[in-house]
Amino acid sequence: MSGQTKSLTEALVAHLLRPVDAAARSRARLHLLDWLACVAGARGSALAAMAGRAEPDTLTRAALMGNLLEMDDVDRLGRLHPGPVVWAAAICAARDERCAMGALLDGGVRGYEAMVRIGRSLDDHHYAHWHPTATAGGFGGAAAAASIYGLDAERIVWCMGHCGSLAGGLWQVRHEPAAMTKAVHIAQAALTSLWHARMARHGCTGPRFILEGPQGLYAAATCAPLPGAVTDPAPGWKMSEISFKPWAACRHAHPAIDAALKLPHGALAAGPILVESYGDALTFCDRPVPQTPGEAKFSLQHAMAVITVRGRPVLADFEPDAIADPAIAAARARVSVVRDAGFDAAYPAHFGARVTAGGHTAETRDAWGDPEWPLDRGGLETKLRTLVAWGGLPDAEADAAIALVLDGDEAAPATAIVDLLESWLR
Repeated sequence: MSGQTKSLTEALVAHLLRPVDAAARSRARLHLLDWLACVAGARGSALAAMAGRAEPDTLTRAALMGNLLEMDDVDRLGRLHPGPVVWAAAICAARDERCAMGALLDGGVRGYEAMVRIGRSLDDHHYAHWHPTATAGGFGGAAAAASIYGLDAERIVWCMGHCGSLAGGLWQVRHEPAAMTKAVHIAQAALTSLWHARMARHGCTGPRFILEGPQGLYAAATCAPLPGAVTDPAPGWKMSEISFKPWAACRHAHPAIDAALKLPHGALAAGPILVESYGDALTFCDRPVPQTPGEAKFSLQHAMAVITVRGRPVLADFEPDAIADPAIAAARARVSVVRDAGFDAAYPAHFGARVTAGGHTAETRDAWGDPEWPLDRGGLETKLRTLVAWGGLPDAEADAAIALVLDGDEAAPATAIVDLLESWLR
């Protein structure tokens, strides 16, 4: 790049190489536990069964499973899910290195930082066509693996250059719900980033200006990128800004779920139900007649109907029996969804919604699990136990995960997590 000596990637890598503090490591433990919960809950899925036949490596199979239940953590501004990419890559690298738990946690913090900063630099045009968890995810996986491998700045830049050159993941998968490709997006981002880090470690060079170069990622896949998000001078680590998901549905449906649960008992029982939210909530989740569990998780109408008929939604409420329930189908038909200018103006910094029914209105400006309305350790432990049970594992496995991840010694071998996954997915 003429006249420019330092690339955005090089500036990001310099930021990543800061020491990770104790508070960030503590936060990383929560996100690692959350990813393990999502993997445990997906054990009984059709994709997990397919992966068991197609792929002998446990960690490769785990990389496919972290997003399946739509309960993985989320960055609002980047509109992406760091957990299933970063932890899959980090744990593979930890197995290679047989590193300590502390090194794994540091890798996770750095991976989230890279993925979130680059994800936030991608624009609305990108989000309309590309799956940011896949396109930005490789950078996060690479940063996590590079941290665990102990790569120097130059080699981290190289492996990120490889990741940016091969970034992909098109949203066509949203229109074909039988396709399993969304999970493949995430696994590809995690596993190829790991490979890129291994290659760079041994001297495979990559482009420095992969983001802002004339034929780089921004030129190819954005109209109005926000490079300042990459070089944001704010102190601290972005992991503290990531949201957890309590409901087994697309995050864009969560604000409406939270608002509906605030309504007085019986308000949803009869008459029209109006949901007002921001534009992307409708783009992704305006689906009046879902046919599959995947579609139900992306249906505002179904979420409202479940609350109307059954109360607080649980995992089973997005499965075929619930989709076919005549009472839920009748309630879905009473739901209308509209775009609200106020929620649009606050988005994506805030995910909000308003629900009106039975003469009552309730709204939320932030979803449960966001930093403004956090899901604490106790809530995450409850989520883990729920997903462990959903995946067919005994509650003792949740106890083992909590003891290992939340209370384990940072000097202990991180390979204990590999052993845990091996026992879950064998």
